[in-house]
Amino acid sequence: MEATATLKYLKMSPQKVRLVVDLVRGKKVEEALQILRFTKKTCAKDLEKLVRSAVANAEGKEANLDTDELVVSKIYVNEGPREKRIQPAPMGRAYRIQKRQAHVTVHVSDDVKAVNERSGGKSPARSK
Repeated sequence: MEATATLKYLKMSPQKVRLVVDLVRGKKVEEALQILRFTKKTCAKDLEKLVRSAVANAEGKEANLDTDELVVSKIYVNEGPREKRIQPAPMGRAYRIQKRQAHVTVHVSDDVKAVNERSGGKSPARSK
């Protein structure tokens, strides 16, 4: 059983959000929430709220679900639209500033093998 939650238009660069997302990918939900609670990045609070929302969606889908078994099976960050702004510069010039946004999607699952699943299988051993 898998449930998802999506956070759109997070006012932070996707590159910065990916640093925090990589910490919780593949962890159990309780462990992921603890990591996010004590991470000193600004987006950690929003990501914690998003993981809680995904757990609530999973509980809503299935009534007798054990939330202790849930794992953050997939979590990824996509780039959202950019806000283009102008900053005054010396001698009548103007610099362009792009304020980036991110879309974050979390999948929680009670299926442990869904985490770190590879499409190709075993890689062939090198021989000389």
